[in-house]
Amino acid sequence: MATTRAYYDDPYCREWTARIVRRVPGDGRVGLVLDRTYFYPGGGGQPPDAGTIGGQRLLEMTEADDLVHWVIEDPGADAVQCALDWQRRLDHMQQHTGQHILSAAFERVLDADTVSFHLGEDVVSIDISRIGLTDDDLRRVEQAANDVVMRDIPVAIHYFEPGQPIPPPLRKPPAVEGTVRIVAVEGVDYSPCGGTHCARTGEVGHIKIVRAERRGQETRIYFLCGWRALEDYQRKHAIVSSMAAHFTVADAELPDAVGRLEDEAHALRKALEHTQARLFELEAARLLESAESIGGVRVVARVFDDRNGEAVKRLALHLAAQGRCVALLASRTDRVQVAFARSEDVRYDMAALLRQVAPMFGGRGGGQPQIAQGGGTDTARIEDALRHAVNLLKEG
Repeated sequence: MATTRAYYDDPYCREWTARIVRRVPGDGRVGLVLDRTYFYPGGGGQPPDAGTIGGQRLLEMTEADDLVHWVIEDPGADAVQCALDWQRRLDHMQQHTGQHILSAAFERVLDADTVSFHLGEDVVSIDISRIGLTDDDLRRVEQAANDVVMRDIPVAIHYFEPGQPIPPPLRKPPAVEGTVRIVAVEGVDYSPCGGTHCARTGEVGHIKIVRAERRGQETRIYFLCGWRALEDYQRKHAIVSSMAAHFTVADAELPDAVGRLEDEAHALRKALEHTQARLFELEAARLLESAESIGGVRVVARVFDDRNGEAVKRLALHLAAQGRCVALLASRTDRVQVAFARSEDVRYDMAALLRQVAPMFGGRGGGQPQIAQGGGTDTARIEDALRHAVNLLKEG
């Protein structure tokens, strides 16, 4: 006896009593074949329903010869009470019916076909056969889709047997053999579909396109319908309101306020960079005054406990830019970061030098003959490592 798939007849049924007609043994679970079910098993881009059978959570549904409902334990009785997770079902109905409406709008407004559909836990998307869409294109499609929602049009289901002609216009040809189920948004969209749908377009709620991205020669459209769209609006409204209050401006003035803040931040960054460059120049000149001379090359070897590796590297480059100089600098915080740099008119190989001394501070490094960087863990040995590097320069 085949299971009666009652979700086709009444997608709004939330609770029912079913009879177990067969049990299927499983590994640590049991499969139940019911005489009738309102649980949609999934398909066509729509996920399966959730709920309980005899008080147990429905684990999954599988289809071979029969539609099998899997639970942990055998309920014992042959008659079981079934309960649908209605919020999940309603969400899927809103998203799926909304997809039909949105796909029809893309076809009507932009002559763009829907290639695929995905209904996920958090995001819903369709891929359409167009690229280069503008914001105005998306706005017009969204407007057309929501016009259908606002008109609260009936959504009807029609069945056509094999050989029975299906009257146009069909948005896409049937992909199954046998009886064809057509979901019809009267006067708007006629599509073969096996999913669960709202009875009227008004139940879909608002349809909102949230993002569009190119995928090869197609465009993926992300959208939300109904309660999902409302939750997304509430979240974004809270963010905008909070930011507007922070800047003490109206919502509509927020883009200008953020733009002014970006301009100010950019100007401050430029001023800071200029100041830092000047400080590095002054510090480099001071360090060079007390630098040790090796074969006419000024050598600055120094460990800093109050700056990071990037600051040490920038100072090393400023020193090297002065000519006839080698900078052997290190930052020591919770670990060691090292920067070795030399002027273009100096022959020493900084990368080779760093590789020789890096094991002394538990690290390694690499780079180019003119500039090399590395890091290590032994903060207590870094002074010894720099002294050894100076001695190697004297020997070379």
